[in-house]
Amino acid sequence: MSDKTTGRADTATETDWAAWQRSWDRQQEWYMPDREERFRIMLDMVEALVGPEARVLDLACGTGSITNRLLRRFPNATSTGVDLDPALLAIAEGSFAGDDRVTFVTADLKDPAWTEALPYDSYDAVLTATALHWLHSEPLAALYGRLAGLVREGGVFMNADHMIDETTPRINAAERAQRHARMDREKAAGVLDWADWWALAAEDPVLAGPTARRFEIYGEHADGDMPSPRWHADTLRAAGFAEARTVWASPSDTLLLAVR
Repeated sequence: MSDKTTGRADTATETDWAAWQRSWDRQQEWYMPDREERFRIMLDMVEALVGPEARVLDLACGTGSITNRLLRRFPNATSTGVDLDPALLAIAEGSFAGDDRVTFVTADLKDPAWTEALPYDSYDAVLTATALHWLHSEPLAALYGRLAGLVREGGVFMNADHMIDETTPRINAAERAQRHARMDREKAAGVLDWADWWALAAEDPVLAGPTARRFEIYGEHADGDMPSPRWHADTLRAAGFAEARTVWASPSDTLLLAVR
């Protein structure tokens, strides 16, 4: 019997991947309590613009959070998940083992040749969430240029992430203070944060090795520039997308949609 909180199993050969997925979701929801609403709007826009049988690229897919919700809502969709993190990919691959709608690719998005590892030359939709903030503006702009070549004409790219508008410092400071006060209360009540979650992964007999490799690749946690939604929209249009704008926002997060 596995530990329903951490996903750890009694033996190294029996890992409860669904429990690890739930644990990851809870940890992420501590940072973003409206995370599911953000996913819902993302999939609404997929349906509106490219339909329910979309070929999707789950960019910096992590444990496959987007793919999981995509296939529950659209059973005839397909997904290619791409990431470099060996621990999160292990959870994703374990979770979707045997599902021929899903393919996973290990690739570094900062490598100009990363698209060569993909099984398809084009996608109806490229989706990403809470991932690209670790890139600085210059490599992110280069990535957007490569994505313009992957998204088919009329297809979409969506990035859901923390985007900071530097023209509103008082609003930013008030939002951050309120958000962190909530997080502090929930942490005191026992919620796992990022560091706690990774500490548990490092103790798991199956995930310990991939977790060690993950920290060799990334270090503890590196944030990029987190530019404003306007910067993202302008940069996507300059990269070759025809339209780009915010389609959902919370006080701390933005879902930005671009149409090729």
